[in-house]
Amino acid sequence: MSMIYHPATSIDIGDPEILPLDGKKLPSREEVAAAASTMILSASGWRKVFAAHAEGDEVASWAASPTPDDSLSPRISSADAVIAALAAKAFGDLILSQGHAAHASAARAAPGHVAPGRPAVLLGIDARPTGPALADIFTRVLIGMGIEPRYCFIIAAPEIMAFAGTAGRLPADDARRVEGFAYISASHNPPGHNGVKFGLATGGVISAAQIAPLVAAFKASVAGEDPAGEALRLVAAADEESVALCFEACASWKRQAISAYTLFTHEVITGESALEDQAAFLDQLAESCARRPLGILAELNGSARALSIDRDFFEGLSIRAKFFNDQPRLFGHRIVPEGASLNLCMRLLAEARERDPSFQLGYVPDCDGDRGNLVFFDKAQNRARILEAQEVFSLSCLAELAGLARAGRTEKLAVVVNDATSMRIERIAGRFGAAVFRAETGEANVVSLAESLRAAGWTVRILGEGSNGGTITHPSRVRDPLSTLGAMIRLLRLPDWPDSPSLFRLWLRACGDEASFSPDYDLADVIATLPAWATTSVFEDRAALRVATADKVVLKAKYRDIFLAEWEARRKELGAKYGIAGWKAFATLGIAECEVGEDFAASGSGGLRIQFLDQVGEPKAFIWMRGSGTEPVFRIMADIDGGSPRDEEYFLAWHAAMVRAADR
Repeated sequence: MSMIYHPATSIDIGDPEILPLDGKKLPSREEVAAAASTMILSASGWRKVFAAHAEGDEVASWAASPTPDDSLSPRISSADAVIAALAAKAFGDLILSQGHAAHASAARAAPGHVAPGRPAVLLGIDARPTGPALADIFTRVLIGMGIEPRYCFIIAAPEIMAFAGTAGRLPADDARRVEGFAYISASHNPPGHNGVKFGLATGGVISAAQIAPLVAAFKASVAGEDPAGEALRLVAAADEESVALCFEACASWKRQAISAYTLFTHEVITGESALEDQAAFLDQLAESCARRPLGILAELNGSARALSIDRDFFEGLSIRAKFFNDQPRLFGHRIVPEGASLNLCMRLLAEARERDPSFQLGYVPDCDGDRGNLVFFDKAQNRARILEAQEVFSLSCLAELAGLARAGRTEKLAVVVNDATSMRIERIAGRFGAAVFRAETGEANVVSLAESLRAAGWTVRILGEGSNGGTITHPSRVRDPLSTLGAMIRLLRLPDWPDSPSLFRLWLRACGDEASFSPDYDLADVIATLPAWATTSVFEDRAALRVATADKVVLKAKYRDIFLAEWEARRKELGAKYGIAGWKAFATLGIAECEVGEDFAASGSGGLRIQFLDQVGEPKAFIWMRGSGTEPVFRIMADIDGGSPRDEEYFLAWHAAMVRAADR
């Protein structure tokens, strides 16, 4: 045995001498096909249950019963090992086909080991136990194809993407350059799940158009004559020495990733490209936090952020920070940072505030650390409470748009959101003269739309999926809790000077209510000024329907007939209760949103949003639906201007009943 261990955590990286597939016990073609059939393939990530759970294996502490979903087993089945190898090959072929003829030629000339001049890619995993087994396979396949995997081991998604974007901008002949990344993660899914996100040298995940040939290549390999034999040849092609060197270099690549991510985060938070301007901005913010202390509590739930820059980031800004569950795999609750998963953070924040009143905020990331939902201390209720995802994104938008106003940038501003974002964003953006553009749900869609708008001359500082609270701040191409927290810190602590007002003062000025500004405001005061909308959390059980109709076009066509009849039956009630007089239907497909009239089926597999209008045509509410790209569910939600929880329940229950009727 020659197991190599990660120096910072003592977690197994891998054994270069042991092949992850046994040539004498290869799975059948049918077993591989069955395993692959459960894998969800989308631009947002390829995911399935990978943990090979057996009786007696450890499961997550919060699991009601021992199932593979909540398994903490590090093992994967031989069929899943085949799937991983074929996925790695599809990615390797993409890298070799990206116009790097010299790289491809070198790879063909001397396969099996890494040599100078070959294309390099970053490889990383989140904190779930099956990550090392999958990364072992990716390492061997890529090396065998003549590609150098620079393995960072456990690393947060925004960190590996910042590193990829930085190294990807280097000249083609620079030895530090990389051509993309493969990040092994299942994001917010339970710990027994895993998967992979692919990216090129841009620092973001590849687009829906780019993922299509990868999906096709992967499916063709799975359906081939001998997929297990092909996988065995792929993993056996790498020599042991190259695999060992790759595993041993993890700590070195991780240090470089930390450096790149730190510098990149400074640019994202400040909005400045010059290092001296970044330093001046950060010094000003740190001085303000030192004069008027601000405390933030981090409950990292054993995620990849436990090995990231969070602690140093807060120290650099003179933030008082407390960390809990800050070791990889120290899962204290469900991975998805919603609902009950935030209860521990609320309790810890309340306890911290009793000892130090400066503590206002807490955050909990998901396993790959690209999302961090917030809790805060609400002085009006005298308790810590959850900030809903839509509230988090709204506050981030408010901060970023006010920041642009503070910098004197007021022309051709845009915010890009997914189709399930509350229309509260239109109200906030309108105060600063910014337009809102909507894309189909999916991070890649939102990022692509923002890029197309920038190419057309728009300033897009903030974008994201408001429905899950994920904030993406330019030049980042991925949501990041530090972007969200950076917006909150600036919102709360940028100084209020006569020639450079605080962000909250600028917001109140935009609302025509500057007279109510008080210099000792806190986050509760800001939240009280947000436009009031009642919105479904897309992570509630009632927002995720199981439907039998596989063809979503057929489902939406049937839904249209039911909706039209229901509209006629309810229009008087809707008018009396909510002032609703009409409706419009919008489809979001990729980066495009368009009005579709009564042709609901035109939304295809994308999002369908029915917007309800008042007498003068102003939006009052909407209901939305879309099949998830990463989970086997049909998501629905409702959003109502000035509504109460009871109003939201009314619209969602009505919407759900129509979907179920269409499904029947």
